[in-house]
Amino acid sequence: MDMKFGITTPFTCSYLPEQDERLLVFVSDTQPTIAEYDFLIGAGFRRSGTQVYRPHCEACKACESIRLLVNLFTPSKSQKRIIKRNQDLTVRISHGDKPEYYPLYESYINQRHDDGSMFPATLEQYQGFILSPWNNALFIELYAKDELIGVAVTDNLVSSLSALYTFFKPEEQQRSLGSFAILQQIELAKSLNKPFLYLGYQIDTCQKMSYKQNFLPHERFFNDKWQLITKKAG
Repeated sequence: MDMKFGITTPFTCSYLPEQDERLLVFVSDTQPTIAEYDFLIGAGFRRSGTQVYRPHCEACKACESIRLLVNLFTPSKSQKRIIKRNQDLTVRISHGDKPEYYPLYESYINQRHDDGSMFPATLEQYQGFILSPWNNALFIELYAKDELIGVAVTDNLVSSLSALYTFFKPEEQQRSLGSFAILQQIELAKSLNKPFLYLGYQIDTCQKMSYKQNFLPHERFFNDKWQLITKKAG
């Protein structure tokens, strides 16, 4: 594939404030196709809205793209407890954005991530981050009776699913809905015959990302190749 890329100027990393971050960004006169994005995500890239990028930092290699091999995955005891804890929920799949998603996103960002770069949430920021005209996103909805309490935005690619972002009702944090959403995405990937589920980037020293390590086995992209991880780091 003939592709063009650009490199951003350094800026302060939102996860490791003591580090400067640079991004390698896909640039083109036209939007990427699903096939092109599927190829790029397999090379450690990820999207935010319409922008496709991967870390390209000079002094830090902490960010590693992580993906699950869904057909090899078996839930741990703690993950089985999460499934049991949420057996009262109804799971539905939507193929488009809905007006009721943003209020849930807004309360999630403003109450749980008020120290992050996405605070305060705005509708414009939500749409610029979640939506993309060239992408086939699925929205996994989690309902407690008739109340929407969680949404897992999931990119549907050629050979994989990608977990873009999950947000939920802050008062339901005891349900571990972030991990429950991944377990639902794994099942969805299996049903669609997609061998991989991408979970974004992993930084082992970042507490907010630690839950990703609990899904085993997984692969991490470093030294420009995917390497199998069968045990949790540390």
